[in-house]
Amino acid sequence: MAFYQQLVAQTDSARRQMLNSVIIDRCSKGQVTRNAYCYFLTQAYHHVRHTVPLLMAAGSRLDNDHEPVRAAIVEYIREEYGHHEWILNDLRTCGGDALAAQHNGPGRAISLMVPWLYYQIEHHNPMAIFGMVHVLEGTSVSIATAVAKQLKKNLELPDNAFSYLNSHGELDKSHVEFFIRLMDEVTHPQDQAAIIHAAQMVYQLYAEMLAEVAGVY
Repeated sequence: MAFYQQLVAQTDSARRQMLNSVIIDRCSKGQVTRNAYCYFLTQAYHHVRHTVPLLMAAGSRLDNDHEPVRAAIVEYIREEYGHHEWILNDLRTCGGDALAAQHNGPGRAISLMVPWLYYQIEHHNPMAIFGMVHVLEGTSVSIATAVAKQLKKNLELPDNAFSYLNSHGELDKSHVEFFIRLMDEVTHPQDQAAIIHAAQMVYQLYAEMLAEVAGVY
């Protein structure tokens, strides 16, 4: 079995738990408030703003045997740079306080997730970064566009309140194809284990973040 298939199989339970989040069900029923959406955007800002620094940290710690992976990280950095600014613009359009979002800090789940990823990269295996990529890009493709459409309808907000969700829902389709090819070239058991472990952890913490959103009215 190719490694990407192994990654999907071994993280499927965590993925299903995340996708069964109460807030996703509420969204499909039109029960998400504007405050809850703003809270989600705030949490997204606090992890997305670390995407490029995390990628840079991982790239800097890869050895010469991982040069093809380092090249892929360069491409990811080019694609991801500045996306946190999209989120702040969405917040402003929703009537949220972008300045407060930047300075107040994230909730518990993202406060745990981001430092954990830095620690894995710096002290264990920098290939762990691809566990995060698997979760966040895969989630974007599977639900982002549909969620944006439902929220737009229910909250009566303009299109430019959903630039982050819409762009990732469409943009990440090509990213996932690239990711699959890259993962199928990962053959070292320690690298594979690091990626799977990171993906499981990020799925769990992202599910916790979505549970936080469900508590906002």
